Amino acid sequence: MTYTYYDFLDLAPGASTARIDAAYAQILERFGYGVTDAGQDLSGLVRQIHAAYEVLSDPDKRERYDADLERAARAADLELKEALDQAAPWQPRLAQDLPSAMVSTYQSLAA
Repeated sequence: MTYTYYDFLDLAPGASTARIDAAYAQILERFGYGVTDAGQDLSGLVRQIHAAYEVLSDPDKRERYDADLERAARAADLELKEALDQAAPWQPRLAQDLPSAMVSTYQSLAA
């Protein structure tokens, strides 16, 4: 699964600048210096959070980033549509064979 910068900051794509700043501060406070109490290294995640904030807090970078996301979403939608539009090869439907006792019972009831 591919995460966007909005995912790293736990934001919706239309978030305001104030909301971006607040989310960034809240997430940094939660992750602290990139090490959990159990000694887990989160420095890679913290770097991604910093990169996300750097892009989303700058209006020009954010506009380019949003355009790239939109292009990627359109391409994915087109790929999915093409895959769904391809006609599946027709295969005959196979009926289950009925036991002979059941066939004779149905034939006697039908008569």
